[in-house]
Amino acid sequence: MGIPIGFNEDDVTDKQGGCSVVHSKLKSCLREKFQRVAQGTARHANSAFLNDIYTELHIIDSRAAQINNEHEVQLLERGLKRVTTDDIPIKCNDVFMPLHGQDKPIRIVLTKGVAGIGKTVSVQKFILDWAEGEANQDIHFIFPLPFRELNLMKDHKGSLMDLLHFFFAETKALNSSEIENYKAVFIFDGLDECRLPLDFHNNKTLCDVTESASLDVLLTNLIKGNLLPSALIWITSRPAAASQIPPEYVSRVTEIRGFNDPQKEEYFRKRISDQSMASRIISHIKSLRSLFIMCHIPVFCWMSATVLERMLGESEGGKIPRTLTQMYTHFLLIQIKIIREKYRESKETDKDIIFKLGRLAFEQLEKGNLIFYEEDLRECGIEVREASVYSGVFTQIFREECGLYQRKVYCFVHLSIQEHLAALYVFLSFCNNNTNVLEHQPNSEDRNQNKTVKLSDLHKSAVDKARQSKTGHLDLFLRFLLGLSLESNQILLRDMLNHMSGFSQDREVTIKILKEEIKNVICPQMAINFFHCLNELNDNLLVEEVQSHLRPGGLELKKELTKEEWSALVFVSLTSEGELDVFDLREYGKSETVLFRILPIVGASTKSLLRECNLTWRGCAFLICTLSEVSSLRELDLSHNDLQDTGIKYLCSAQETPPYAGLKDPVCRLEALSLQNCAVTAEGCGYLASALRSNPSHLRMLDLSLNNLGDSGVKLLSAAIKDSHCKLEKLKLNHCNLTEESCVALSSAVVVNLKELSLNQNDLRDAGMKQLSDGLRDPRCKLQTLSLSNCIIRAEGCGTLASALRSNPSHLTELDLSSNELRDDGVELLCAALMRTRCKLQALKLNECGLTEKSCTALASLLCSKFSTLRDLDLSRNDLKDSGVIRLSAGLRSSRCKLETLSGILSPERHQSPLFNLCPTLQQPVMLGNERT
Repeated sequence: MGIPIGFNEDDVTDKQGGCSVVHSKLKSCLREKFQRVAQGTARHANSAFLNDIYTELHIIDSRAAQINNEHEVQLLERGLKRVTTDDIPIKCNDVFMPLHGQDKPIRIVLTKGVAGIGKTVSVQKFILDWAEGEANQDIHFIFPLPFRELNLMKDHKGSLMDLLHFFFAETKALNSSEIENYKAVFIFDGLDECRLPLDFHNNKTLCDVTESASLDVLLTNLIKGNLLPSALIWITSRPAAASQIPPEYVSRVTEIRGFNDPQKEEYFRKRISDQSMASRIISHIKSLRSLFIMCHIPVFCWMSATVLERMLGESEGGKIPRTLTQMYTHFLLIQIKIIREKYRESKETDKDIIFKLGRLAFEQLEKGNLIFYEEDLRECGIEVREASVYSGVFTQIFREECGLYQRKVYCFVHLSIQEHLAALYVFLSFCNNNTNVLEHQPNSEDRNQNKTVKLSDLHKSAVDKARQSKTGHLDLFLRFLLGLSLESNQILLRDMLNHMSGFSQDREVTIKILKEEIKNVICPQMAINFFHCLNELNDNLLVEEVQSHLRPGGLELKKELTKEEWSALVFVSLTSEGELDVFDLREYGKSETVLFRILPIVGASTKSLLRECNLTWRGCAFLICTLSEVSSLRELDLSHNDLQDTGIKYLCSAQETPPYAGLKDPVCRLEALSLQNCAVTAEGCGYLASALRSNPSHLRMLDLSLNNLGDSGVKLLSAAIKDSHCKLEKLKLNHCNLTEESCVALSSAVVVNLKELSLNQNDLRDAGMKQLSDGLRDPRCKLQTLSLSNCIIRAEGCGTLASALRSNPSHLTELDLSSNELRDDGVELLCAALMRTRCKLQALKLNECGLTEKSCTALASLLCSKFSTLRDLDLSRNDLKDSGVIRLSAGLRSSRCKLETLSGILSPERHQSPLFNLCPTLQQPVMLGNERT
């Protein structure tokens, strides 16, 4: 059974003294283990107390179990353009706390974040605060079980109790019934490091914590809730590995975002005591977008500070790194310089050590491994003793750790360091051994030593491998490899090279290869990485050419752009400073071809205007991936395009196109969708309804005006909208060939969620008004704006509406009844209802409603009423005459009148009329030239 919310430590002490002893001992053990944190190294001497340096990390409730397999640098670049106004921040100690309005308890939390972003530190702070009695004291046991340590026991067979007793000796006094009766949290850090199969579908079911099974079976049953169903579970993972946990078992997905731009600057100012130096470093980093992007990762900020503080202090201004490759190479050389002074007794040369570490980095990168074990090291010719030396020498590059299991595991400080060393290994193998290890392994017997390998051939092999990668995991490796061929970087590495060679001719060949790839590449994101590669090679001609066409807010097309120039435009837009607020495709070209070429900009913008751009269903097919990925896009306008139902089908991903789900995807956070005049019918409404049911949390506004939806289409939509999980608030169905049947369906929709409904130019009649009024009467109805212009409504319908307002007067603030034959009888009924209730109506449009001076009498009484809240009144195109204006003036004179805008009374030649001065609140009488006054 679970523990009640009011559970506290004293309850445990009172119930079972023995259990309380275990509780205290476990707290003491975890406090000792987690009170310190390494700063770039695993060595205890270089660690600090966590509470002395901890800054609350930015954890976001993702509200969707979204998985993204892009390379992490691509995620960072996309994240720079991501708005956060709708994000919900969570403190690490509150990850299991439901948000306001959430009733369902949170059992399993999956926290995603790129390498080095702070996932492990967040977990460590959660544990330490619990152990020190600062937070979450309703929890009795916390069991941190990092996957890097569980990997060492992948062949283990035993019970869950055996596993806990093995890792936490303090729990040996606990029996199975005790562990089941108290609130426990299991923390599995580093899912991306897991080497267990985690077979959720085929593993046997296990419900007994004392029953023996494989470690994989234990974990899957614990996560599924078969073992210890009341236990809470926190799993951390890099994004690409998060899909190992089926989303149906995850209660909450959170994301650690890293530093935003102000936090990057704050970090450097805290890290560097000399503020003048800090300002110089910040200025340098900001001037180089590729470096500034990487500073999103706290670890890279630390590396940059290490390099730039040293170099700027030595006044070597001309040698300050300007590219990613230069920054990492300088970082490596600084570490080598430090260890030369500390570890002179090492028999191996720096080149030998770097070469072996580089081989390990490269071979494990190809396998997708970030954590290494003794067998991995031996495969690369590194013995355990050597590994200890390496981790002792290169403490800020290579780590050796001993965990709860007391067996050693190894890793590089950050994935990007592994990628840099892997690239360096490939480059050194080429320069020193005339070997292309991308095609020939160093120990291959068939290697032809007599054949001369060209650098351009090596680069071509690397480009091909990067292009073939579906996740982009070799993108950064490719940038580093190409950057190392520059003469400036060879000079830095001269002690590791047998000889230095000029590669200017090969460099030109490589640049041509990259530009040809940019021209032909299908994936825009891959093209962006190729531009980063050109930057590493100091070739920015294509980017500079495109920049010459740019003007603030758009593109000045001096000539037709080539494919590679379109890609350059995307690169420039995505790597420029500032948010992409509004993107208008019409400024670039009204075609699907242009849309496809600059699709990443759509996802990076907050609002994308694609209206009147000659799009068809193919354009919608292009947009699926943008809607199915993390993006800034919140508003999408596709109005006045011939999309038809097929296009809507693609947008909603009703067809089988994994892994993209379009509007159905929980990661899609589109809030406003405009589809005016897109040839949508009832069939398209069915697709939209299905998408709303699959992903009901985000879409707030839907405009389907000027489409032949018919009553059948609206019925399908209404069924989805009235679902309590749907958050749609604004629905526009103007001129959609609707009748009173649609009003029957919509009457239930307005009760649940809608706050704004527009039904202008439909054949609703009084019968439809009666059906809508049934929904308006319901006290649950929160409709604020109702537009019924030109819907053939007469006095009878107006009376029905008046009755509904008397029943539920508290929400409606805007009402448009223009271009209906209401006549005086209808307005009198409406005014009578508004005078007798505390209605909050502020805007009333009655233009062209067949009104006479008689209506002015009723309206004057309304303006005098103590209940009147009217601020805006439109009486244009009615036969009021001067006598009607005189009658209305009685209301304007009243001290209770709150009117601010009065339309349709004054004509231009009478704008100095004393009527304007009758009402002190009147601010802007709209004077139209076609009134019948």
